[in-house]
Amino acid sequence: MNIAVVGATGRAGSEIVRELARRGHRVTALARKPEPLDGIEGVTPVAVDAADSAALAARLAGHDAVVSAMLFVALPAATVIDAVRASGVKRYLVVGGAGSLEVAPGVRLLDSPDFPSEYRAESESGAAFLDALRATDDLDWTFLSPSALFFEGPRTGVFRLGRDTLLSHAGGSSISFADFAIAMADEIERPAHVRARFTVGY
Repeated sequence: MNIAVVGATGRAGSEIVRELARRGHRVTALARKPEPLDGIEGVTPVAVDAADSAALAARLAGHDAVVSAMLFVALPAATVIDAVRASGVKRYLVVGGAGSLEVAPGVRLLDSPDFPSEYRAESESGAAFLDALRATDDLDWTFLSPSALFFEGPRTGVFRLGRDTLLSHAGGSSISFADFAIAMADEIERPAHVRARFTVGY
């Protein structure tokens, strides 16, 4: 497949780029400064300002799928969604956040009394992005939320999937960027959560 990754040099984005390339896909790695991804077989680094919706749409056109790995506070949901819509690409996948996952019926993680204040702005922006996607009926979108701890760690290939509830284990709630990338690539190759959110964790 021919796949565009926006925010390709971030921790999640770069792992997704590498996972897709490892599987033989052709990847367009979009970032303001994509040079760190030079030299990866199957990857074409392209410089773009994602805040420029028209320029982004032009770069996305012709791909089979788009993956967005941008920080939510960095860009309004409408900017990216409109760019994908204008590009003509229907399959759109988003690296989500854990804050909008439920920890009890109707209670989101970000609504917990001990939710870290330093993550609140990003989590609230991520929840708003998910709401915007849920109101979108002309894109085949998927929002993949990580577990609470999203960390640099090994690629094990061993994890669980869920829907809207935070996954936890005896040591807490966590997923490595590398294993998250596996779940994202699996969803691209075998769509199982179209127009839905799901989550991945140990």
